[in-house]
Amino acid sequence: MRFRERVQVPLSWWVFAVLFAATLAGAFGFYLGRGWALGIGLPALVFVGLGFWASSYVIEVDGTEVRIGRAVIGRTWLGAVRPLDAAGTRARSEVDADARAHLVLRPWVSTTVELTLADPADPVPYWLVSTRRPGALATALGWVATPDPEVTRRG
Repeated sequence: MRFRERVQVPLSWWVFAVLFAATLAGAFGFYLGRGWALGIGLPALVFVGLGFWASSYVIEVDGTEVRIGRAVIGRTWLGAVRPLDAAGTRARSEVDADARAHLVLRPWVSTTVELTLADPADPVPYWLVSTRRPGALATALGWVATPDPEVTRRG
């Protein structure tokens, strides 16, 4: 295994989920009683938690393939690999997006890696994958950082 990352909801979102459930419980409990508060608040927290669990995924890179959640692609079908910062991610997923792209984006992760496909028969031009460690994922896929020409000229 060259790279492994579990992309999941951060702890701060869980705090908001608990506050949401508590707000619902308080509102229903105030008007309808304690039983309704528990009957509404606990299921709300469970449903939000299930949504958080369902939206998490694992990125795994080994010698032969890349797994992103349930999607798998052989490394032989990968062309260029490019890590993107928050601004690059925003541009590539909005203004510069291709409607045929395979997007695995999560709103709580601002950085991504773009995986360009080298399969001419595949209509998907690239995958855009949310990751908290774009440099490490891109390096595991063979990306080599090139020095910025402006920095080397000034240095």
